[in-house]
Amino acid sequence: MNSRAIIEEAEKALIPIFSEIDAKVKHNLRKVLNAFHLYRVGVHHFASISGYGHNDLGRETLDKVFAKIMGAQTAMVRVQFVSGTHAIACALFGILRPGDELLSVTGPPYDTLEEVIGLRGNYQGSLREFNINYREVSLLDSGTLDWDTIRTIISDNTRLVLIQRSCGYSWRKSLSVAEIKEIIAVVKQQNPNTICVVDNCYGEFVDTIEPTAVGADLIAGSLIKNPGGTLVTTGGYVAGKKELVEMAACRLTAPGIGTEGGATFNQNRLLFQGLFLAPQIVGEAIKGSHLIAYVFNKLGYPVNPLPLVPRWDVIQAIQLGSPEKLIAFCKAIQGCSPVDSYLEPVPATMSGYESQLVMAGGTFIDGSTLELSADGPLREPYTIFCQGGTHWTHVSIALEATLGAII
Repeated sequence: MNSRAIIEEAEKALIPIFSEIDAKVKHNLRKVLNAFHLYRVGVHHFASISGYGHNDLGRETLDKVFAKIMGAQTAMVRVQFVSGTHAIACALFGILRPGDELLSVTGPPYDTLEEVIGLRGNYQGSLREFNINYREVSLLDSGTLDWDTIRTIISDNTRLVLIQRSCGYSWRKSLSVAEIKEIIAVVKQQNPNTICVVDNCYGEFVDTIEPTAVGADLIAGSLIKNPGGTLVTTGGYVAGKKELVEMAACRLTAPGIGTEGGATFNQNRLLFQGLFLAPQIVGEAIKGSHLIAYVFNKLGYPVNPLPLVPRWDVIQAIQLGSPEKLIAFCKAIQGCSPVDSYLEPVPATMSGYESQLVMAGGTFIDGSTLELSADGPLREPYTIFCQGGTHWTHVSIALEATLGAII
């Protein structure tokens, strides 16, 4: 069977799942529309305030809209966040104090948080340098959560529990909101004062509710991933309990300024419009991940998640088994990109990551992982992580090219 025939078979087999995804998109879009209507979003909200950004009506309204959609008390959506890692770091530094304990219950954190915590690097400005202790609950050999340990590990000194929703660069199942709800319940049962913070990157609008709607004290993420709808040019967000959002805000800006400052640089329209488009584009990305999983599983490659099972983020991982295939895969994706298709990805170091990376991302917004992209660390078992896709048909076209490159 040739590549095109395998893809056509997958497309037919996935029709029922695509229909289920469309139903979820409709639910999430209705939620977005209701929030826009509640806060009477109008063209006057697209204007910006320069300088300090005081009394920016558009920014203040967007915060309310975003909080409503996320099921949170309040939110801070800012272009001053340079990445999801920056938003999460502001949350951690804003809440934690010397002598506190940070506990990750979902295994090792994403690579870019390792230097924030102080797990590698020179520790300059890290949580470790500020005498904040760190522990983590390792995953079981099966790649699943160690519930027995989670039920007993919380101490009186555990100030903050970090829950990473997405698999990141690990070979584990991403978490559903239902599983996050269960983790939070277990943590709070041991210590009601422990704050539960969810790294929500790659997970927004994949489910019909967000972690803040089921008990998470704070969530944080990037606007050049899901909630930016591929239109937002930069930024991130934190959402959750009011006092915790303000703590993170005081780390981003300064004590006494908090959420009150921050010019939006005429980005308000894109921030609103990207949020409106986000449910639809996330749905397309999820369809693309199903297609990739089905095809590569058919060809005998280990895939995570498996085909035909529910998705909890927009990432699809494939173990390719060799550096040559990893590089060839990225070259094929780059060649099918709308931007910079003529470039060839090569392994290189990247700030925040331990291993060399190969990255394909011919995207309109640099680093936008809701647009079709693929990357992976140059280490065994040479796993490629595919993200995003503005429409599943683009994923299908790129998939045909990748099969031609590596088979």
